[in-house]
Amino acid sequence: MKNFSMKLLVILSIFGLALAGCAEKFNPSETLSLADKYNVVIERDHLGVPHIIGERDVDAAFGFAYAQAEDSWKIIHDSVPFYRGTNAAINGKEAATVDFLVQWLGIWDTIESDYETQLKPETHAWIDAFVDGINYYAALHPEQTDQSVFPITGQDVVAGYMLRHLLFYGFDASLMELFEPKRQRAISRGPADRDHQARPIAEGVTIGDLPVGSNAIAVAAPFTVDGATRLAINSHQPTTGPVAWYEAHIQSNEGLDVMGGLFPSSATIGVGFTKNLGWGATVNKPDLVDIYVLDMDPNDPMRYKLDGQWRTLEAKDIHIEVKLFGFLPWTVTQVGLKSVHGPVIQNDHGTYAVRYAGMGEVRQLEQWLAMNKAQNFDQWRDALRMQAFASFNFVYADREGNTMFVHNSLTPKRLPSYDWTQYLPGDDSRLIWKNYMAFDDLPQVINPTSGYLHSANQTPFRVSAEADNPNKDDYRIEDGFPTRMTNRADRGLELLAALDSISEQQFYDIKHDKKYSVNSRAYAYLQKAASADLSDIKSDTLHNYQAAQGLIANWDLSTDINNRGAALSACVLGGEWLSEQKGDSAPKALDELIRCTDLLIETTGHIDPLWGDVNRHVRGDLNIPVAGGPDTLRAIYSRRMEGDKFLTNVAGDGLYYQVSWDAQGELKVRGVHQYGSATLDENSPHYADQAEDYANEILHDPLFDSSLRKSKIERRYRPGE
Repeated sequence: MKNFSMKLLVILSIFGLALAGCAEKFNPSETLSLADKYNVVIERDHLGVPHIIGERDVDAAFGFAYAQAEDSWKIIHDSVPFYRGTNAAINGKEAATVDFLVQWLGIWDTIESDYETQLKPETHAWIDAFVDGINYYAALHPEQTDQSVFPITGQDVVAGYMLRHLLFYGFDASLMELFEPKRQRAISRGPADRDHQARPIAEGVTIGDLPVGSNAIAVAAPFTVDGATRLAINSHQPTTGPVAWYEAHIQSNEGLDVMGGLFPSSATIGVGFTKNLGWGATVNKPDLVDIYVLDMDPNDPMRYKLDGQWRTLEAKDIHIEVKLFGFLPWTVTQVGLKSVHGPVIQNDHGTYAVRYAGMGEVRQLEQWLAMNKAQNFDQWRDALRMQAFASFNFVYADREGNTMFVHNSLTPKRLPSYDWTQYLPGDDSRLIWKNYMAFDDLPQVINPTSGYLHSANQTPFRVSAEADNPNKDDYRIEDGFPTRMTNRADRGLELLAALDSISEQQFYDIKHDKKYSVNSRAYAYLQKAASADLSDIKSDTLHNYQAAQGLIANWDLSTDINNRGAALSACVLGGEWLSEQKGDSAPKALDELIRCTDLLIETTGHIDPLWGDVNRHVRGDLNIPVAGGPDTLRAIYSRRMEGDKFLTNVAGDGLYYQVSWDAQGELKVRGVHQYGSATLDENSPHYADQAEDYANEILHDPLFDSSLRKSKIERRYRPGE
């Protein structure tokens, strides 16, 4: 895959290797009878949220898919070729690189070998019913459907889980650095250089240049004033697009009854709650990708040395169908390489093999489904012990008063005494790890004596009171667990530690806190901006920068809508936050001070506008102020859209819940979505009917309880009616 992106574009522009054939057409008439197999109804409440009620689990799966399709059809429809690695055949050459990646990783090779044998019969039944629901919707709406893409299969759904999981632990960042003009890291040779690091490690994960993070907080008696157990489920995602939250409730008469958030096209709930338990997830960033530099035969580019012996790279032809000029189909053939380590990339500066956590794993969906169906703490932990997906922190709580944090990861069992943040020599088979740390050995806390747990994308060794935290000394540096703290982590732990006990209102207030901690990295960076030397600035704008420094120095660190220091300060620290997420060096604080001062004067006329005038929550015709900022517990990541003089909320808090069980075990849930259940339909009354409550931090009952929902049902119907 030598300089693949450029090479492919050259081939497409000049040669065009072979005319692609047409895909088999979808026959809707053969699919219209699918609904006869399933006994399910969909209840839409007054906010349009679907509550799917099936006689059997498979009935619920069918209705679940159909309800998603009603609200998010374009996202589901367009994701299928992406997961198949056939997107370029529809969307042109810009999609070809990702198509190559899907095939180069061998995702479909794994599916072909393991899909039938590695999944349980009940998982197959669930997936089959789910794809029936998608295909049934497609058959009923041929005018909305590219029939060359359908029908979808269970393998398509599993491929989606496999690919998304890679993106959520930052696999793409490790891969992309191999395409830089020069080698980015040294080759570790053993103990002598284990503390050397060639370049910063990406501490966070971004999708579409937007940070994805999250908060999850659990508290329990005796820390709670009323003896309740509480859980804040608050995962941060983009506000729109394929990984924005969608809300649904799935129920069957076989015991399934779960509600929460998911990404459209997912066959399971990602974060949510049942009558008995709930969980939140936060993105973690352990070291799960290793790059090996192969020792190549100078006389044969297909031979590499391993343990003193020459081995031959495996090679396979990868055929990529590409649509040119909007209508002309061509097929391009590239060669995909593989060593015993994993997939191989050849560039001008070396030949590299990539080994990553979760290689060859197809059971991600099965594990999520087991978590959805769990009835108690033991069942939920047993689901996680499957270790089918590679990352995510989880914070758990239940009606029995149990709470838990776990830094879930497929942590490779690596040979000690090498610096695994660098590249590894590819000629030593001892460095090719084969096993993972057992689930029960991962950093975790169960029922802390302090009564609180707080996960906000930080190190797993600081999630509770000091006495309750996992002991970092119990783990090796080769395990690659994160060491970072975020402002949300610092601030949340400070607020919790300051309390002798916590009330329901205080729990709500902590989740919606809008301040930066004086112990945070953000605060330290702002102090650099406030104290930066301005003596080299000779222009007549010097007084603006002096005033800006004074504003930052006296800022109370809050991002409430009436704050006059937040617009400048959030702008200055935003660049540092995103750089840390990506593993880039932070911009100079003085440069950010100058840039942000000039920008605010240009767009607002002064350096201290009200934060609510600058930071906006926008949906359709609605344009209202929203509090919060980057890396505050009330997480709002905003972007200036073209032509706008204000910022638009584009990521952070989305669908979130506050779940509690009182001392008698009675469930109470309150939540809100960033916009509404109609994710795409601008003409729907539910396109923006929750947006104002979201901005004003007003939560409502999601109507999980059917007796409470009964009077608020907007529509009750079977799929297709």
